[in-house]
Amino acid sequence: MQARDAFGTVLTAMVTPFTPDGSSIDFDAAAQLANDLVDLGNDGLVINGTTGESATTADEEKVELIKVVVSAVGDRAKVVAGAGNNDTLHSVELAKQAAGAGAHGLLVVTPYYNKPPQSGVLAHFHAVADATDLPVMVYDIPGRAGIAIETETLIKLSEHPRILANKDAKADPFAASQVMSRCNLAYYSGDDGLSLPLLALGAVGVVSVTGHLVADRHRKVIEAIEANDLATARAITETLVPVTEGVMTRMQGAIATKAALEMLGRAGGGALRLPLVPATTEQRAKLREDLFAGGIYL
Repeated sequence: MQARDAFGTVLTAMVTPFTPDGSSIDFDAAAQLANDLVDLGNDGLVINGTTGESATTADEEKVELIKVVVSAVGDRAKVVAGAGNNDTLHSVELAKQAAGAGAHGLLVVTPYYNKPPQSGVLAHFHAVADATDLPVMVYDIPGRAGIAIETETLIKLSEHPRILANKDAKADPFAASQVMSRCNLAYYSGDDGLSLPLLALGAVGVVSVTGHLVADRHRKVIEAIEANDLATARAITETLVPVTEGVMTRMQGAIATKAALEMLGRAGGGALRLPLVPATTEQRAKLREDLFAGGIYL
């Protein structure tokens, strides 16, 4: 299976809507948000990821969210479930639960905080990939995990029949090009600010937070790159800069996204779970300015 077929090309890392007091997931809002995102141009959704506040949702909530989103959009988009944490046995169980709930693929982050050696990283990903028949996208994000997946480890991971892709948030385009030149591991940009460089180097798609708002433009950038029209890709990317600044650099991404969705009157805004807190009045005002500069009018 090719990564594009397994995961899609434009994926949004979806927020998890909660009831007003944050005590429960608002599954109706989740279904509506998923439909809105596919209508906007996403052909894949990542749920139960960092932007989905997976650190504060229970396993039972994760399973039900997968079922709801698959039921809502599973015939129109790939539903990729976050199934990784810093406990390999728990990650394996999450992977099995995601498969049982109908997920089309798995996103598995580098085990964080523990700082395992690369042999442990390799063994962790292999254990999760061996747990189900689902295709796996590993997630290399040293800023959160505390360690990177090294080049040689990524190349070894590419040899596993179900490890098809890497969500790259390493902020090292040359390291990405080294891996892409030596194996068939497909790359997805996991950093909204570096999507164009990675796509130009050979990435096949994006896993985006700003895709909640501008997935249609991300798709146009990919189409322009595939048509060897770098000028158009650059021009569209320039319009995305204020949006990326507002959503990804002023505050935590889930906080900014939920504030934006709420201001737009769309499903998915509202409550977060501690330790995340809602955007302040001042943050919302600046976000409004950033989005306006990026062509999104609140």
